[in-house]
Parts: sequence; C-alpha cells; structure tokens
Amino acid sequence: MGRTNTVLLALVFAALLTKETLASQHVVGDSQGWEQSTDLNSWASGQKFKVGDQLVFKYTSGLHSVVELPNESAYKSCDAGSALDTKSSGNDVVKLTKAGTRYFACGTSGHCDQGMKMKITTVDGNAPSSPSSPSSSSSDASPPASASAAASSSFLHSAPSLFVIAALSATLLLSVF
Repeated sequence: MGRTNTVLLALVFAALLTKETLASQHVVGDSQGWEQSTDLNSWASGQKFKVGDQLVFKYTSGLHSVVELPNESAYKSCDAGSALDTKSSGNDVVKLTKAGTRYFACGTSGHCDQGMKMKITTVDGNAPSSPSSPSSSSSDASPPASASAAASSSFLHSAPSLFVIAALSATLLLSVF
C-alpha cells in the first residue's frame, strides 16, 4: 500500500512538472524587444500564446513602459488612463493565466499613438500549437522565423525538465520492483 501511494504521488508530481515545462516564454519583439521600431502586431501574429505562457517585455527603463489596457476601445484610442496594470522595470514578465484577448501599449506619451502597442489572443494550453494567421497562405510550407524561434525556445526550456521527469520515473519504477 505504501509503495502504491509513493508511485501515485510521484506521478502527480511528474504531471505538474510536465505542465510547467511545456509553457513558453515569449520575448516580445524577439531580439528588437519592446521598442517603437518593432512591428509588434506582426510579431504577435507569428506567435501562438497558450495559457501558462509568459510574455517578457525587454526595453530601456525610463524610455518606455508597458500598460495593459482593458478592452479594444481603449487599445484603439490609446487610453493609457484606463490601464489595468502598468510595468516599468525594463524586464517585465506577464503571465498568461486565462484564454482570451489582451491589449498592451507603451505608456510613454505619444508612443502608443505611433504604433507601440499590440493585441494578443491566448488559447487554452491543449490547443494546436501551429501559428494561424488569416493572411498566411495554406501553401506556405515554412513557419515564420519568430514561430520557429518560439518553438525552439520552448523545446530547449522543457528538454532538461523532461529528462529529470524521466529519471525520476525510472528510479521509482526500479524501487517498486
């Protein structure tokens, strides 16, 4: 009975680790970061955001900030006064905790009006992982470079943890028999 409980506990622990390791970190704007020169909506359209993922905003603190806007109307009008949250460290992390659309803009005066904003849609974690875009053709065989980078990043972050899970599972199986 004791070994059964140990095995069940280990399996639950492994399942929790696996869920966490499958989450991705998306560096907004890739190497360009959260900057005015970055086409943020094009970048976002090449990504697949899932519940559990994180957005990482990298920018020069004092020059930019990140505000989360409550709705499409505030996004279109760049109404930073209605912000749900404001971040200004220059290396901000936003966890994507539920499915739906979220709106982000720079809180520095004039930057949002000049296009420094983006809209993302987060899907449930079990949704298909291929990026979809209404403007992409079905004959396009290669994914956008940013999608490939995100997939590689996700794999590189999860591979060591998956190895640990496999090692723990093997150890438990050997201890049972």
